[in-house]
Amino acid sequence: MKVPLRYQISEYDCGPTAMLDAVSYLFEREEVPPEVIRNIMLYCLDCYSAEGVSGKNGTSCMAMMFLSNWLNNFGKTGQLHIASEYLAAGNVFLGQGSYIDDALKRGGAVVVRLYLDEWHYALLTGVQDGRVRMFDPYYRRDKFTEPEITTVQDQPCAYNRIVPEKFFNREALATYALGPVDTREAIIIYNEVTKLTAAKTVEYFI
Repeated sequence: MKVPLRYQISEYDCGPTAMLDAVSYLFEREEVPPEVIRNIMLYCLDCYSAEGVSGKNGTSCMAMMFLSNWLNNFGKTGQLHIASEYLAAGNVFLGQGSYIDDALKRGGAVVVRLYLDEWHYALLTGVQDGRVRMFDPYYRRDKFTEPEITTVQDQPCAYNRIVPEKFFNREALATYALGPVDTREAIIIYNEVTKLTAAKTVEYFI
């Protein structure tokens, strides 16, 4: 059974929450080993605040890279049919020729680092006609000032925002922008059983 995606419970845990949501989106609840949940929480929240408080500056890019590698190797054990790939810098964009678009069209999920008042992690779950389906783990009641961002409330297991691709590709520090190219990162995650391949379909091609 699929379960609703979750919201972060503090100002700091967007990283592990987005990664857990990726697993929830791709796999049935009964499939997920507890080791995956434990290690996502174990490897994240590694940054210290200016006051030296552990976790109060969220999750580092290095931790996400390590977690992506761990998930990929865990998948090879056969305990969960999961695969992961870490992208950085110029490989992180949306649109024609994008690894992210390709992954979303093939049934994957993508955790991206983007800007939302400060650096933040969110989950992308689909793309169609230049609009991206996203689950933002930061719970908010206020409406966005940008009318092109759509808030969705009836897809709790898949997404809560629909955002134009052009928002992500901005280098300025603006809502849902990926920001400067050299600081970008994304983690692609697949369920290897449901992943679309050329042998299954040709629809995923960009």
